[in-house]
Amino acid sequence: MAWTRDEMAAIAAQELRDGDYVNLGIGIPTLVANNLPEGIHVTLQSENGLLGMGPFPFEGEEDGDLINAGKQTITVLPGASIFDSATSFGMIRGGHVKVAILGAMQVSSRGDLANWTIPGKMVKGMGGAMDLVAGTPRVVVLTEHVAKDGTPKIVTECTLPLTGVRVVDRIISDTAVFDVTPTGLVLRQRAPGVSLQDIEDTTEAAFTVGETAPV
Repeated sequence: MAWTRDEMAAIAAQELRDGDYVNLGIGIPTLVANNLPEGIHVTLQSENGLLGMGPFPFEGEEDGDLINAGKQTITVLPGASIFDSATSFGMIRGGHVKVAILGAMQVSSRGDLANWTIPGKMVKGMGGAMDLVAGTPRVVVLTEHVAKDGTPKIVTECTLPLTGVRVVDRIISDTAVFDVTPTGLVLRQRAPGVSLQDIEDTTEAAFTVGETAPV
C-alpha cells in the first residue's frame, strides 16, 4: 500500500534537525510544515519573502495576505519576518538555507532534477527551484513514483528540461525512499505492502538495495 501524501511529508520531516533553515517547494513538500516531529524546531523559508512560516491555517482562519510561493494561504509563527524577493534569494544563493524539499517531474539515477516545465505547456515562470538546488547543501525530492500517465518519474536520464545536474540527495516517493550516491541509487525503504518487484517495475533507473531496506 502506497504512502499517503501526509505520510510522505512525515518521512521527509525526519530529515530535519533542530535549528535548520528549510525551504518547502510547491505541492507535496508544503505538507512538511504540518508534519514536523515533536521537539524539532526549524525555520521555514518561502522564496516569495517569508522566514518563519507556520502550518496551514484552519478553515475560516485564512488570511489572504499571507501566502507561500505556491499562493496557498499559510500562517506565520512568532518572530517571523517578511521581506522582498531579492533578500529571499540572497538567503538562498548565499547558502543560508540548509535543506530544500522539492517536488519533481523527473529525477535521474545521478540526481539530476527536472521540475520546472514540460515543453509545450504554459508556465508562469521557473520559480526559485534553480537557485534552491544551486545554493542549498541538501536537496530532498518528494514526488509520486509514477506520473499520471503511468510512466516512471525516477529515470536513467531526464528527458525534460533540467533544473539542476547532480543536485538531489534523497528521493521520497509514495512507494520508496532512495539515496542518490556516487555509484547510483540505493533503496533505503519501501512502503508497507509494496514489494521489491513493484518498485523494480515502476522505476526506470537501476538501483541497489541498501542494508536498511527489506528484500
